Amino acid sequence: MSETGKPGTAPPRTRLMISGDSVLKLPRHIKLKHDQGRGIWLILAPERVFEPDETSVEVLKLCDGERPVSAIAKVLADQFQAPVEVILADITEMLQDLADKGVVTS
Repeated sequence: MSETGKPGTAPPRTRLMISGDSVLKLPRHIKLKHDQGRGIWLILAPERVFEPDETSVEVLKLCDGERPVSAIAKVLADQFQAPVEVILADITEMLQDLADKGVVTS
């Protein structure tokens, strides 16, 4: 019997909350691939395919399981000459959406 008390049901999934201190990576079953034929990046997940925008691709390439989100924001702020606070807010929101979809994990 599961934690919910109903036989055969899975326990509720805990939502991963993303912050500047979060250290994220793509789970083993998720792949970020460049489709040469179409010239686009794809996130390949079991039974799902996402087409991330250019910014998302740059962020996901930096989600290596070693750097916190705040360090990723710093790299991108330097790369794009933008305020780190703005970048951090934007990528935290984007990564939260991807975490809710199971694309990134801690």
